[in-house]
Amino acid sequence: MEVVRIILSVILGLDCLALIVLVLMQQGKTAGLSGAIAGGAETFFGKKKASSYEGKMELYTKILGGAFMVLAVVLLILQRFA
Repeated sequence: MEVVRIILSVILGLDCLALIVLVLMQQGKTAGLSGAIAGGAETFFGKKKASSYEGKMELYTKILGGAFMVLAVVLLILQRFA
């Protein structure tokens, strides 16, 4: 059981590093007041966002964030009951 905890801890650490890198690589969503005003037009005309670079980065961030939460809960359960 200890080997499983070590492997999951290493995977969690790598997930954390990848998540940090992905978040830092993304651009900000707003540019002050002008971003708040022009943001509606950008989302209306940007229907192909999912296939763009930013859309993929956002998808990978969501996947890694979900994996982080699942791994953290699994490691907590292993720690409590092992």
